[in-house]
Amino acid sequence: MKISNDRLTITIAAAGAELQHIVHNDSGLDYMWGADPAVWGKKSPVLFPIVGGLKNNTYTYNGHEYTLGRHGFARDQVFTVTEQGDTHITFTLTDSEATRKVYPFRFAFHVRYTLQDSQLKVTYIVENTGDKELLFSVGGHPAFRIPLVEGTSYEDYYLHFNRKENTGRYPLSAAGQIELTPIPMLQNTQELPLHKSLFLEDALVFKNLASSAISIKSNKTPHGLAISFDGFPYMGIWAAKNGDFVCIEPWCGIADNVSATGNLNEKEGINRLAPGEQFERTWEAEFF
Repeated sequence: MKISNDRLTITIAAAGAELQHIVHNDSGLDYMWGADPAVWGKKSPVLFPIVGGLKNNTYTYNGHEYTLGRHGFARDQVFTVTEQGDTHITFTLTDSEATRKVYPFRFAFHVRYTLQDSQLKVTYIVENTGDKELLFSVGGHPAFRIPLVEGTSYEDYYLHFNRKENTGRYPLSAAGQIELTPIPMLQNTQELPLHKSLFLEDALVFKNLASSAISIKSNKTPHGLAISFDGFPYMGIWAAKNGDFVCIEPWCGIADNVSATGNLNEKEGINRLAPGEQFERTWEAEFF
């Protein structure tokens, strides 16, 4: 499915409601990673109803144990288009007998894409359609192509934070759980130079950054992009080994930490919705 305006043309697949292409109409530049299956075969998976991995891929709820894979099941489901115009489209996933076997909640999960000038807005809407409290996490995982233009290299690009940062990253254990103690990383700076060795130990995970926007920039090209993520308390930055991309991942939720009990009610970053209530968050991407 496509939406477009004078500046941008966006392609989204119903499978996973996943972004496929973001093309600037003037330059012809596609900002999305090409999803080489030999490196990483995704482009922008939607993370729901968990973000990251669970300890042993399991959790307990009301005394029952459930198995749920990394980042949840939404990215592997086919969504239904429930609303569409020239510059906006909404995809919807609802619970089913299959989802309730691994996630015992009733829900409607909407992913809305909206174009405004050279900006793409990505909105996650979670509705509790059941009769008990809904527990969930949600997040984005878009992969942007680096280098963006010919004649530049991966190392020519850097991340620019819109506020000065003094924060560490939370490392991941070998099993994919968040360690309890951060490692110093961003020290009185707004810039993080990109190089592939950054991600040899998996994602860079941050909690409660001072910044509300991160840009991909280079001194060798005017082209880049900026991601704004107000309302997302966690941030992941990642690339696969030897991948020519970087993911900027706004999260409302986080992987289990190494001391997690496995009880969904006690999970760090879990969001709660009463029956009939609705949760909404939007991240925005500006392309130039």
